[in-house]
Amino acid sequence: MNKTPLTVMGAEQLRNELQRLKSVERPNVIEAIAEARSHGDLSENAEYDAAKEKQGFIEGRIRELESKLANAQIIDPRHLDVDGRIVFGATVELVDAETGDEVKYQIVGEDEADIKAGKISIASPIARALIGKYAGDVADVQAPGGLRHYEIVDVHYV
Repeated sequence: MNKTPLTVMGAEQLRNELQRLKSVERPNVIEAIAEARSHGDLSENAEYDAAKEKQGFIEGRIRELESKLANAQIIDPRHLDVDGRIVFGATVELVDAETGDEVKYQIVGEDEADIKAGKISIASPIARALIGKYAGDVADVQAPGGLRHYEIVDVHYV
C-alpha cells in the first residue's frame, strides 16, 4: 500500500482524535448501549438503535484513523535539505499576478486540507503547480475559472 504524506501537525491531530475516540467516545457509547438495554424490549428501542449506530460509526472511524496513521509518511520540511524549494509541508506566500491579492498557503496531506485555515492539499492544482519552484518564480495554475498566475513571494518551513 502506498504511504500517505502527513505533516507533523496533521499526524498529531489524527493521533489526538484517535485517542479521544478510544478513551472518551467508545466508553460513552458502551454505557449508552447498556442503559438502553436496561429499558427492556430492544426491538422497539430507539435509544438502543441510535447508540448501536453511533458505536458503528465510532468503530469505523477508529479503524480508519489507525489505517491512516499506519500508512502515513510523516514529513517535517524543517529537516529536509531543499534549499528554498517548495516541497510538501512548506508554507508559501503568493501574489495573484492579475489582482495583486496576497495569499498564504501550507501544502499538506489530503486529510489535513482546510482552505479557510490556509492549508491546501498536495493533490490540488495550485499545490501541484507550486511543488519544485522557488521564491521569485511564477506558477501557472489551471483553475476552474481559467489560467491563474501566481508570483511566489516567499517560502517558509514551519
